[in-house]
Amino acid sequence: MRAANGEAMPEQREKKFEQIRRDGNFDVIVVGGGINGIGVYRELAAQGLRVLLIERNDFCSGCSAAPSRMIHGGLRYLENGEFELVRESLLRNAPHMVRSLPTTIPVTSVFSGLLNGTASFFGLSRPPSARGALSVKIGLTLYDWITRNRRALPRHSFRGRRETLKRWPELTSKLRFSATFYDAWISHPERMGVELVLDAEKLSPQCVALNYAEIRPSGKSFQIEDRVSGEKLPVSARALVNATGAWLDEALEELAGRARGSKPFVSGTKGSHLVIDNAKLHEALGGHMIYFENADGRVCIVFPYLGRVLAGATDIRVDKASRVRCEPEERDYILGALKSVFPAIAISGEDVVYSYSGIRPLPLSNQEFTGRISRSHFVHRLEGSIPHFCLVGGKWTTFRAFAEQTADAVLAELGLPRRADTLDLAIGGGAGFPGSADELAGQLSREHAIALGRADYLVDLYGARASEVLGFCLGREDDEPLDGSCHTTTAEIVFLIRNEFVCGIADILLRRTPLAIKGQLCGALIDRVAAVLASELGWDDSRTKREIDDFRRELEDYHGVDAGMLERRTQDRSQ
Repeated sequence: MRAANGEAMPEQREKKFEQIRRDGNFDVIVVGGGINGIGVYRELAAQGLRVLLIERNDFCSGCSAAPSRMIHGGLRYLENGEFELVRESLLRNAPHMVRSLPTTIPVTSVFSGLLNGTASFFGLSRPPSARGALSVKIGLTLYDWITRNRRALPRHSFRGRRETLKRWPELTSKLRFSATFYDAWISHPERMGVELVLDAEKLSPQCVALNYAEIRPSGKSFQIEDRVSGEKLPVSARALVNATGAWLDEALEELAGRARGSKPFVSGTKGSHLVIDNAKLHEALGGHMIYFENADGRVCIVFPYLGRVLAGATDIRVDKASRVRCEPEERDYILGALKSVFPAIAISGEDVVYSYSGIRPLPLSNQEFTGRISRSHFVHRLEGSIPHFCLVGGKWTTFRAFAEQTADAVLAELGLPRRADTLDLAIGGGAGFPGSADELAGQLSREHAIALGRADYLVDLYGARASEVLGFCLGREDDEPLDGSCHTTTAEIVFLIRNEFVCGIADILLRRTPLAIKGQLCGALIDRVAAVLASELGWDDSRTKREIDDFRRELEDYHGVDAGMLERRTQDRSQ
């Protein structure tokens, strides 16, 4: 089908709209396609409900695209008394994307920080003291104990200065001890969001998820508008879940008629991260995340990520939800923090290949020190002709538990029983995933006669779904790499456009593939992907140029990748 502007609507998207045209009545509408909204969508689908998910932009393109890519972060939660936040584990649900991460804490004192937890308990807002050896030991022992029943990772270990510097010789000589515990990291969070949407629709085919769509009140029901075609359709529901994150209070004014100026639910903080291409730093990490405190008491992290190094994060209070970027002073703050723990390694802004930033949708708090603001979450019900369930807080670590909590509240409202538990439900390519990625990659390489490098790439990105992707790509004339620096093929791009809710260049390059975040994008590669999209979606030359220009502007404005960087990379590839 073609939209009013003459462009082709992807078949996948057209089918979604056709479902709504036939029947716009749903049990529940979920507004907000970040990880919490998607989690609720899947949770309710698993209970057999008919659910509509509406996202104004792309799935997981806001705060959910800007996490530290850690899944536990246990010490901060323990210190703030939020014990439930260290219980969840996605290592079993999504082994293709969530992997163990040995995490080492450099310790420079013995007794410092013993009162951190006490201060938090009594609501004190002062910054925490640097964690000394005794407080770290107590915290990690407690961490091991709390996670004992579902432990998937080894217990913590402790070592002295000599052993630490022997293993990490580039670490600061000021340290006296180090401790290692096992956390977890997520490789492609935006892709996991897409997989959760696809899973939900397998669990309940009557469900519909739409990105690039808006919802507005219309009488006692609602109207949705397709931001791609402009089509408008009426929809109704028995309950509405508001999962708009940092935009929650703003959305409530429009969707629930909440008075402007009402006490807000959300108090956001901004977190920025850098992706760094520095071989010495990557080697110095030794496969570990270094979890440390900067001079101002804020926790910082640095760990190997997709062949690069990911470092962060800032924690800056914001008054109003908006799209944000890593500002120069934040970049300098993170680089300065790295210098304090790896003083002998030269790290500069020239090493930064990508940056990103997002707003954490935290519960309203009067804490002066942002690190003390709770990372917990809760559901708030608002009365109305259609009851609204507002999600306050939440993050990647706990999205499944938050979704379960929300679904239970909605089910109680509708008078329906819970039919299924998602605690151990596999996510996307985690279903059927073998004991190791290497095992699956070797199998794919042998069975499909493809290079092991490509098999590794596909397993890393799709897990057990790699066979499905290969089944589409192999035998097609366009199954050739986009360029010599990556394994992504033109056929794979076509697969993504047809099967993963793609509407524009950014969907492919920022969220469905790791090309941007790994620093692999160049001008020529952007043009090639745009040409594939134009062919699939019926863009004319004018529309294609506009899409390319808009995407280049987005890269520069929000990810620190300017035209000069893209041109230099293009030249490097041509040599």
